[in-house]
Amino acid sequence: MTNNATPATGTTAWTGMVPVDDTALAVTDTGGPGLPVVYLNGQFATQGYWRRVLADLGPQLRHITYDERARGRKSKRSADYSFEAAVRDVDAVLAARGVERALLVGWSYGAFVGAHFASRNPQRTVGAVLVDGALPYDWLTEEMEQRIRKQFRQWAPLMALMRPTGLTPRMTHEQMSECNIELGRIGSARELGPVLDAITVPTRYVVASGSSLGSRGDEQEMIRAALPAVTERNPHIGISAKVPSNHGAILKKDFRAVADAVREVAALDRPGAGR
Repeated sequence: MTNNATPATGTTAWTGMVPVDDTALAVTDTGGPGLPVVYLNGQFATQGYWRRVLADLGPQLRHITYDERARGRKSKRSADYSFEAAVRDVDAVLAARGVERALLVGWSYGAFVGAHFASRNPQRTVGAVLVDGALPYDWLTEEMEQRIRKQFRQWAPLMALMRPTGLTPRMTHEQMSECNIELGRIGSARELGPVLDAITVPTRYVVASGSSLGSRGDEQEMIRAALPAVTERNPHIGISAKVPSNHGAILKKDFRAVADAVREVAALDRPGAGR
């Protein structure tokens, strides 16, 4: 990890750029003495998606949000958009903000990042809230891979028009396709199962219902059906809520359930609290 940002105490609010590898990430830190909570975005989403969750949780916690490589309006492009780079970026943000231990909250792609970081770094992780992501399931087939490439190719003109707003990443459709396909491999039962089994910090899932953009029929519900087996194998992992909204709308319509799961995990970090 290359990080030239000066570590901070976090007592005051801060917004700026955190250097890492060949790029820099736009980071917002509310500061304050509360428990640090780091929010991990969806694959092509931005930190603004968390605003309702942050408002519900209030100033009792220290909220740290950031935009991944080439996402949002300010984060810079990179030669590396791999999943491993996304995991390294968590470390870069924590180091830059002087945070030794944090509660991780990840939605969709961010849930996979949070699960991997928590599994690899229990000493630096208070706990994790995984929002409709990090569900082990073998959904990536050759047909699905071709479908992903076709979808991003079709969406490319619209995404180019929206790029100046920060709502779509400054990546090519080929790069976005590869990120999505890589996630399919990482999310397989063979790859993700052992990662989840190795988690030793309090972890709670909030899962959505039904389908959303890019899915067909009951595909997403079939993936969610793999979760009970995960919680049966690992007592540190539980399901906080299954909510009515779909994958794309969960942070907008069911932000209270996400905030409640954060409170649930944060409470377990108190001295004497049960794990």
